[in-house]
Amino acid sequence: MRLPETRDLFARKLQFPAPREEVLETVGDTELSPPDGEPTTIRAVIDRSDVESFDSADDLYDTLMMLVGAQFIGRRYYDDRGGMPGDEENEVSF
Repeated sequence: MRLPETRDLFARKLQFPAPREEVLETVGDTELSPPDGEPTTIRAVIDRSDVESFDSADDLYDTLMMLVGAQFIGRRYYDDRGGMPGDEENEVSF
């Protein structure tokens, strides 16, 4: 499952507020597929946290987003706005 799809999964499968154990039992084995790297499960990500209860699907999703690894970021350090700050000599204006 792609990471953005998890919010809908949480809203469909869980009643909120949801205790950590219920989240892990219900959706913990769901595999997350990153754009780059090895898949992981929701359980493996949530286990990095000490949060005991989630107030809403958004709260659970936000926690998941904070805890996923670098493989979910996509192109790291990508900037479509041009060069690095202070690199005015290579700046192109259109």
